Amino acid sequence: MRAVVQRVSEASVEVEGRTVGKIGPGYLVLLGIGRDDTEQAADLIADRIIGMRVFADAEGKMNLALEAVGGQLLIVSQFTLFADTNKGRRPSFVAAAPPDLARPLYEHFVAHCRAKKIGVATGDFGANMQIKLICDGPVTIVLDSSQAPI
Repeated sequence: MRAVVQRVSEASVEVEGRTVGKIGPGYLVLLGIGRDDTEQAADLIADRIIGMRVFADAEGKMNLALEAVGGQLLIVSQFTLFADTNKGRRPSFVAAAPPDLARPLYEHFVAHCRAKKIGVATGDFGANMQIKLICDGPVTIVLDSSQAPI
């Protein structure tokens, strides 16, 4: 599982001109699910995101986690995070989980975050989405469950 996490002042996602998810300060999470991913990987990545301390404390140091600042999550599915660009000019997405495998893991990830009492908004899985965000910092972190002990 791969996540690109951007600290934002605000973010929203639209589908066919209609806002389906919107947050204030927090993280925009672009979530890619691979063919071999599990609920355990989803929980690991979710907990790492929620616990990351990249918000400024009173001294201006990145020392506070999402909960400490009342932050929210906007979680958007992003299969292209598993693009293989090693051959040719058109990326291959064979490492990405197909929708019938990815959707339940995406929904599990979202439910896990909500169970932690974090405000969560989402995109529309599989839809063509337009994302608007105001990056804060900018701070962008990439997480990959294959690079972390589970």
